[in-house]
Amino acid sequence: MSDAQRVAASFRDPSGFLFTRDGDLFRQVNQAYGEEYDRLIGSGLYDALVGDGLLIPHEEVEVQPFGAEEAHKIIKPEQIRFISYPYEWSFSQLKDAALATLRIQKKALEFGMSLKDSSAFNIQFRSGRPTLIDTLSFETYRPGRPWVAYRQFCQHFLAPLSLMARQDIRLGQLFRVYIDGLPLDLTSRLLPKSSYLNFGLISHIHLHAAVQRRYAGKSLEPKSASQGMSRSAFHGLMDSLEGAINSQHWKPQGTEWGGYYDAHNYTEQGLEHKRQVVSDFLEQTKPDLIWDLGANVGMFSRLASDRVAYTIAFDVDPGAVEQNYLDAKRNKEDHLLPLLLDLTNPSASIGWHGEERKSLLERGPADAVLALALIHHLAIANNVTLSQLGKFFHQAGKWLIIEFVPKRDSQVQRLLSTRADIFPDYNQETFEKVFAEDFVIRLFIPVKDSERILYLMEGK
Repeated sequence: MSDAQRVAASFRDPSGFLFTRDGDLFRQVNQAYGEEYDRLIGSGLYDALVGDGLLIPHEEVEVQPFGAEEAHKIIKPEQIRFISYPYEWSFSQLKDAALATLRIQKKALEFGMSLKDSSAFNIQFRSGRPTLIDTLSFETYRPGRPWVAYRQFCQHFLAPLSLMARQDIRLGQLFRVYIDGLPLDLTSRLLPKSSYLNFGLISHIHLHAAVQRRYAGKSLEPKSASQGMSRSAFHGLMDSLEGAINSQHWKPQGTEWGGYYDAHNYTEQGLEHKRQVVSDFLEQTKPDLIWDLGANVGMFSRLASDRVAYTIAFDVDPGAVEQNYLDAKRNKEDHLLPLLLDLTNPSASIGWHGEERKSLLERGPADAVLALALIHHLAIANNVTLSQLGKFFHQAGKWLIIEFVPKRDSQVQRLLSTRADIFPDYNQETFEKVFAEDFVIRLFIPVKDSERILYLMEGK
């Protein structure tokens, strides 16, 4: 009999947990949650949410439980192609995830249930849309009881969105430190004074933080239902939170994405030739999962996603990722997922025992990696050696489509204009020699009207 392995990140909820067996992912529903699970299914809420694309679909299966004495049911959820985290999302991705969570809560109330948690990590992007992946997040609605997930919603969604919108987009990265959500007292102190003009932020951030400080260590549960929250007040809270989320806006300014393809040094013919070569390489390799590292606004990512290859379009620029996501959303591109990533400081393994949230490479490898107009930024601007780059790309995927940009290229000269040239090994000969340690170079084609070269490499 094959060994089952419990998913390290799935330990916080006594209702159940995820485990794998023979490469398949399962969720065990514990007996302690059996009544609530049966209500979720029997009430029609599950079908309603799945039908709206708000909840991951699953099937009940007959497999050996991970812990037989605790098991009520074993379900097999549809697997998400790539698990992403809130600190990798653009502003609008986080905002859409927040609004989806509120829609789920409103729908749950219609069926006599409520969300018992509202973690942003329970949302994933499926076919381009934010979807709840934790089937065990629901409980029976009890009249008079306040929303138990209220504080978590504010910490996971409203707090980071308000800081990103009203202070600095980079403050979304605080999620990498506070994986249980941004503390409301910290958020209140960091927000500008103008935030006090926003009723939603006064109510759900500033006053909420003040109440937390006042009642620190004390229970805020009502002593009786009559002292609690009526159903109409519950709906009013949902509407108020929705208004607060919708009042947060961010438009990229001062980032690099806007004029990137106007500022590059390709001729029109050269850019078209590059597109054709990359397209031919993709046709030869036929990858199913692609990582485009340094995707900018996704011009080349779409060469892959248009072929129905699931493509993760990574970029370090929040503005580029935001624009890419909005374009993908507008065009209903369900095979493209834009994400924020700094390759010099990629997402690490964090959380309890360093296993709750996986690093970038732990979520790989991809079938193919695109690294176009990228390595000169890493090698020249960040002093990453060609050998280090080769090892990294070898771990990242089986196939590599990479562009070598020589020193005489104007973009490299721009990077060197503000620093000494301490990179004697950055040249085509050394590049090929070093990468040949981990890859077989299948093809290389110079880009027309430029000195750049596109390579197709296969990992050894």
